[in-house]
Amino acid sequence: MAALTFGLLAGVAHAQETMAAVLQNVQQSEWGDNFVGQAGGSSAVMTREPILSPGTVPAMQQAIARYQDIVSRGGWPNVPADHPLKLGMREPAIAALRERLMAEGDLNAASGDPQAFDSYVQAAVRRFQVRYGIFADGSVGKETLAAMNIPADFRLNQLQVNIQRIGAMGSPEGRYVLVDIPAAQIEVVENGQLVQRHTATVGRIDRQTPLLSSRLTEINFNPYWHVPPSLIVKDLIPRMQKDPNYLKESEIHIYTQSGQEVDSSQVNWNSDEATHYLFRQDPGEHNSLGHVKINFSNPYSVYLHDTPEKGFFGSNYRFESSGCMRVQNVRELVTWILRDNGYDSGRVDEEIRSGNRLDVKVANAPALFTVYISAWASSDGVVHFRDDIYKMDQSSNAVALNQNPSMIGSPDTE
Repeated sequence: MAALTFGLLAGVAHAQETMAAVLQNVQQSEWGDNFVGQAGGSSAVMTREPILSPGTVPAMQQAIARYQDIVSRGGWPNVPADHPLKLGMREPAIAALRERLMAEGDLNAASGDPQAFDSYVQAAVRRFQVRYGIFADGSVGKETLAAMNIPADFRLNQLQVNIQRIGAMGSPEGRYVLVDIPAAQIEVVENGQLVQRHTATVGRIDRQTPLLSSRLTEINFNPYWHVPPSLIVKDLIPRMQKDPNYLKESEIHIYTQSGQEVDSSQVNWNSDEATHYLFRQDPGEHNSLGHVKINFSNPYSVYLHDTPEKGFFGSNYRFESSGCMRVQNVRELVTWILRDNGYDSGRVDEEIRSGNRLDVKVANAPALFTVYISAWASSDGVVHFRDDIYKMDQSSNAVALNQNPSMIGSPDTE
């Protein structure tokens, strides 16, 4: 079984070097950092097959059988390293690393010196990292080691829980956007084909992104940001207590409920007085929503949006928002959403460069799903895992996840 899986995954070392190069340049032009460019040679691991494809459940059934076998044989060993493991090292811990990589089929059992971190091990580590959503640098650092040392029975449980989630959703038809929260990743799908993939930042553990089904209804170019009441208490007041110039520097204005502007010096920041005002940030480079906001019907006041802080996309840990979803290369997504409105990439750029406020109702509105899928398999046999960031895989309602069953796979068209 290990040899077969190795055959399926072989030949992707160069691809992962390409992916790593892309990920290290998250500050570059958005149009240069698109799905087509990332997909170049990495099809053996990161395919164009959507998570919600007809082949996913059968592939997961095979994966479950395989991981049940791994568990029945005692699982895989821990890698006993207290420091990063890299190409060129030779030490006893690498023997355990090799055994760990062989357990899931990332490394051929017959390759190389048992205690040497050679090019075979480096390629296998990269394959492991891509399957686990870790930037593929080919070395075993803290995050990679933590993923490797999670027991096999935990991974088996993830597969067993997630096959039910994926089965319940089926394979949606038409155009849709899927936000997978544990993966902090967005898939853009049309007629069963993956046409874009975007890195995302989603809700932190204490401000979780909700699970829902809806439709993308409106694009706001160069939007104002109205600070939500919850963030006035949690974020804005503490920031003003530390830095009285924060609002001015961030171009955030204070208004009374009747619309009269108030100077920040008139507010007592050591009390809850600020909660009685409205706060609005001007469009522009400082705006927390970036240049674009993507709206959809939901009761949680969340949305997709751009961000001026592109550096978040360069982290393995992308659970930093207050529930909304930041989208890398958002202009490409907006162009796809507004295709039937007559927009192309040039027109999207033109609207953003203008700096003018513009709201566009989406024609032929695509569906939106925010889901919690922490494990899946593709039809080529590759198995993917992500951290159970919200601890939902182990909960009593692990399958339903509090999402209304009537909404699963049935977008709200209101």
